[in-house]
Amino acid sequence: MHSNLWVEEKFEDFLGIKFKVEKVLFSGKSEFQTVDVVETKGHGKMLLNDGLIMVTERDEFAYHDMISHVPLFVHPDPKNVLVIGGGDGGTAREVIRHQSVKKCTMVEIDVMVVEACKEHIPQTASALNNERIHLIIGDGVQFVKETKEKFDVIIVDSTDPIGPAQPLFGEAFYRDVFNCLTDDGIVVAQGESSWYAMEIQQSLLKVLNNVFPKTYLYSFSNLTYPGGLWSFTFASKQYHPISDFSPERVEKSGLNFDYYNAPLHSAAFALPSFVNKGLSGLIDN
Repeated sequence: MHSNLWVEEKFEDFLGIKFKVEKVLFSGKSEFQTVDVVETKGHGKMLLNDGLIMVTERDEFAYHDMISHVPLFVHPDPKNVLVIGGGDGGTAREVIRHQSVKKCTMVEIDVMVVEACKEHIPQTASALNNERIHLIIGDGVQFVKETKEKFDVIIVDSTDPIGPAQPLFGEAFYRDVFNCLTDDGIVVAQGESSWYAMEIQQSLLKVLNNVFPKTYLYSFSNLTYPGGLWSFTFASKQYHPISDFSPERVEKSGLNFDYYNAPLHSAAFALPSFVNKGLSGLIDN
């Protein structure tokens, strides 16, 4: 993984992104993947799963703000939230900042990721001991199939559709998600890059369209994922992510964010023209 202590993530066979590593903090192999935590120069601590960058301390807030606060400020009263994946803890950390949330269930398949982040990246993992977070080490696909619980918001904080995350992009999974959402539930999922993975976005949105009455895509900017512009899918049973969103509620919450804010919430759904064209017929207005 290291050449002169640089870490490089290669994307397909034509792109690489490199970060200077100051030291390796953790390196292990679980039954699912290799897990590494390194201290980088300029981006703080970094988590890699199978050599792919998941999180850096410098820009994790962009991802975690946008995957959690967008659905939680659209839903009028989210009390029960489910996070699938999200082993670094950053998404659950943001979810419980909402006072309405009584319980955040987090189902992560790989205990090694959780333990490595608890030990080495407390910036994201520090909230995992909070009493409102109910951590389950297990398979999220199995969990949504079997649970009798209903959730207001479900957040699918997954890696790319390879290895253990592959079923999280399929229709059977989203039918189970639909069934364990409340009648006005929302699901948001990591939605890949429009620059490099539009075909994955298209197949994910086709799946969501087959299951949910309303489907959307929104974007955010980050430092570490290939291309910098990244997306989330937003699917709901009844709420529109902009017309059912109240900017005043963000102000009234008294919460401060490093990335998310009320004007950005709506702006994130304004997509570049090439994305609108490529996803034509798959996203609602």
